[in-house]
Amino acid sequence: MLADSSYCDALDLVPRDDKPRRRGRTMVIDTGTPTRWFEDVVESHGDLVDSVKFGWGTCLVTRDIKTKIDVCRAAGVEAYFGGTLFERFAAAGAVTDWQELCRATGCTTVEISNGTIPMSDTEKADWVARMAQEFTVISEVGFKDGGRSMALSPTEWVAAVWSDLQAGATTVTLEARESGRSGFCTPDGEAREDVLGALDASGLDRDRLLFEAPTRDLQVRLLRRYGAGVNLGNVALTDVVGLETLRLGLRADTFGGV
Repeated sequence: MLADSSYCDALDLVPRDDKPRRRGRTMVIDTGTPTRWFEDVVESHGDLVDSVKFGWGTCLVTRDIKTKIDVCRAAGVEAYFGGTLFERFAAAGAVTDWQELCRATGCTTVEISNGTIPMSDTEKADWVARMAQEFTVISEVGFKDGGRSMALSPTEWVAAVWSDLQAGATTVTLEARESGRSGFCTPDGEAREDVLGALDASGLDRDRLLFEAPTRDLQVRLLRRYGAGVNLGNVALTDVVGLETLRLGLRADTFGGV
């Protein structure tokens, strides 16, 4: 929703769905932002943010994490913890404690991943199916280690996505980390054309995919390929408005639309 569309009628901007939306979603990553700053961003720009992922294990060392989650809920923003936290609890054999943490903080969405610990895609899909009985489940495909991710063939990427969707994931996140230099990206920050091409040809519903895109170059690359309706994640809090102008074709990188 534009702040004041009366000034924009002549520009023929890309139409944007209102929240809650399936396409054109923006997932912001919070890596420990001070609470009042976080509140200001969400209250000011919550209409542009669809979800917030509290990265890594920051929720365990953030005194006001419940306040942050409540702020998200009031703004109609989905809130959940990053998959690495699930993996940390899984590695310790303490998934029930992780579930209780999610319940206690009011997170009804969870992320399941196997990007760090030794866990097969089949085992991850089993966790997805189990958690989907209680939570909205977002899964993640791809490894934190760039070498492991580069070794994944396009066929393996597609198979892992299908497996998680069939197990009950509502959305599958394509790993790129906070650097944009791992997962479906090369070490120099370029999106892997072979992986994108395989996903395009697979018949997957793109509205159920979310591409991590922390850098402007990667955001522009994906917007030009898929249009303003592509779902993008790991966006910095400070980049929320800038990304929206990219979606609308208001910046030189996407001038005139995408």
